[in-house]
Amino acid sequence: MAAQLKHFFDRARVEAIAAQLGAAWPGFPRATFVREAVVGLTRLELLDRGRHIAAAMARALPADYPRALDVVLRSLGPPLVASEGNGMAPFHYLPHVIYIGAHGLGHVELSLAAQRELTRRFSCEWSIRAYLEAHPAATLAALTRWTNDPDHHVRRLVSEGTRPRLPWAPRLRRFQDDPSPVLALLERLKDDPSEYVRRSVANNLNDIAKDHPAVVIATCTRWARGAAIERRRLISHALRSLVKADHGAAIRLIGGQPAAALGVEATVGPRTAVIGGSVTIHATVHNPSPRPAGAVITARVHFVKQRGGTSPRTFKLPTVAVAAGASATVRKKITLAQLSTRTHVPGRHLVEVVVNGRAFAAGAFLLRKMPADQT
Repeated sequence: MAAQLKHFFDRARVEAIAAQLGAAWPGFPRATFVREAVVGLTRLELLDRGRHIAAAMARALPADYPRALDVVLRSLGPPLVASEGNGMAPFHYLPHVIYIGAHGLGHVELSLAAQRELTRRFSCEWSIRAYLEAHPAATLAALTRWTNDPDHHVRRLVSEGTRPRLPWAPRLRRFQDDPSPVLALLERLKDDPSEYVRRSVANNLNDIAKDHPAVVIATCTRWARGAAIERRRLISHALRSLVKADHGAAIRLIGGQPAAALGVEATVGPRTAVIGGSVTIHATVHNPSPRPAGAVITARVHFVKQRGGTSPRTFKLPTVAVAAGASATVRKKITLAQLSTRTHVPGRHLVEVVVNGRAFAAGAFLLRKMPADQT
């Protein structure tokens, strides 16, 4: 995704930023800023393009940070309304976020207030982390206030910005060691009216579970008592990594019954696939007992590695309640397109279906390169 997004930051985008900053401050040196910001820009990846433009901004803005920040804030366009469907437009403010993260640490309250405003246009989940590291008390106090903010983008910043393992960002080692300050914030957001916020809460818990599984299991067990469907969905999403790791307590929490004597018939097809295509895994779960049973189902594909051997990757399938003496069938389509997170290699790929932590063979598929005349 970053390889595609980086092209968003081109000369036209730099000129658009210059026009906004120039409208906010007539003394802004537009030509100099544009010239410096575009030099070497096309050789850089996404985040480095943002840093490069932010550095040019810092040189062009007033040396006095409060005055410069005022220019930045007055240059902003209107806040986002929707949480989805905005396309790449919010990335316009990536250099602004980087600028505040890099240059505002000496003016904590001003910069925190600025991030509250900026995150309504583009998430400040990256910049807020610098403040959590340098000024944890003041930043946590602001985040606590923001759990009650009327704007769901601001409330989401509370949970997304404190994720210990946020992708593309430095880890928050402080919270990897002790997640209790983060959990106190998530407690206030677990029943947020916005699914956009609740999903971020789940992602944060999923991060925490990688370092403190028992803490997350205890939190989700408590949250599950008397929980409405929205919170139960949050819990299920929060436990996804533990479920994929066949963690018994996590499986039970989302409705699985590891002790149930369930039978499984699993298949994968087609038996021969090509890179760029897909395979589909089918699993039929039989419940021969006189009582209904819950089945938490995952599929484990052993992808062939470039240098030999295999590496398993687990995919979540629907969780089903199987009536007494009945069966239920679920399926999962697995893409074999080349991805930034997964490179496919020709060879024989074994597949398993795991039900309530117990693995069943589903067979294998042979992966081949697409013929040259079809590429």
